Amino acid sequence: MNDIDVLLEWNAIAQGQTIALRPTAHGQGRGIAMVQGAVYDAVNAIDRGHQPYLLDVDALDINPAASYDAAIATAAHHVLIDQVSASQVPVLNAAYAQTLLTVPDGEPKAEGVAAGEAAAAAMLAARANDGFLDPFTFTFGTEPGDWRPVTPTALDPDAWVGGLEPFLIESTSQFRSRGPNRLSSGIYAKDFNEVKEIGSLTSTTRTADQTQAAIFWQFPPTALWNRMFRDLSQAEQLDVVDGSRLFAAVNLAASDGLTACWDDKYYWNFWRPMAAIREADTDGNRKTTADPDWKPLFDPAAPTTPPLTTPPFPDHPSGHGCVSGAVLHTAKHFFGRDKMEFDVHSGRFPGQPRHFTRFSDALEEVVDARVWGGIHFRTADVQGGLIGKQTANWIHAHHFKPVK
Repeated sequence: MNDIDVLLEWNAIAQGQTIALRPTAHGQGRGIAMVQGAVYDAVNAIDRGHQPYLLDVDALDINPAASYDAAIATAAHHVLIDQVSASQVPVLNAAYAQTLLTVPDGEPKAEGVAAGEAAAAAMLAARANDGFLDPFTFTFGTEPGDWRPVTPTALDPDAWVGGLEPFLIESTSQFRSRGPNRLSSGIYAKDFNEVKEIGSLTSTTRTADQTQAAIFWQFPPTALWNRMFRDLSQAEQLDVVDGSRLFAAVNLAASDGLTACWDDKYYWNFWRPMAAIREADTDGNRKTTADPDWKPLFDPAAPTTPPLTTPPFPDHPSGHGCVSGAVLHTAKHFFGRDKMEFDVHSGRFPGQPRHFTRFSDALEEVVDARVWGGIHFRTADVQGGLIGKQTANWIHAHHFKPVK
């Protein structure tokens, strides 16, 4: 294996293992951020070329000849076994043992293991009481514009995300959005009528490709983006030092983007298009018309596996917009350009990736796709993308800097 192979292997292992942490994108985002943050610190403890995340690399004083492979595998393994179910630990132990077998015994191996152990311990200590799975009190409104779940007993299982201690940004409310449009405004009516028409289950204006795109993107961002960056790391021939920094930056940005997003969601507590369209006779806007029977494309009646539904949390801002905005703007900063050829793969359509030539094009499609799916107003998607961009810009300005 060359230097980056073990990095990519353990990123793929982490992606697979963190999917089981929580049946939504949010526990997964925190979990893989912890793994990749620790991996970055372990690699950087050897290279010392960039600002560390949690480690004091001078005090640790790892031999620069230490094994990167041993450091990566140890950091990833030790963080993961603290998070996964007991049944998965033997699988991870076997993978870890297999990686270490490829590293010759001696001081470089021992030093790499030491770097990984220190990075994992620092990460686990830092996240020990970070708000993961903390209780959350919902507020259900009854007035026009107020969010209330489609099914009162099916509530957001991950509302805790908005109170999660950020990895890198200063606070969960640091990038508060401008909020949803006033119900009486023309821009609200424009958003309303767009999603009512093109996001309907029975839309006659949504194209076949738009329908496929909407469904394609309804898949955990952790899986979408980490696979893409594994492919891109190889295409761009990144070395292990740059690769570890890329995976840390995009995954920590993704988690912080989600945290900022969920804080914003429950601050505004704005209704979803399905409630808005069915109850438009109460919104006071003469340019909107109610349809009590309206259903979005993301309705259980649609022929998709698994079934699609309106998510059980507020509309504004879009979670996918926040996380994808954070990831793709971080990638632009890392590579120093927007133009980049890449494919994105979704488990919704195995073997049918969507191809892009710019990071911004992928984000634009994510924004559109949430409208095409009938689950977001366009303003929620755009402002979600902006929260992601602000998160990425702040992280770029304050973290992962070269050591002078």
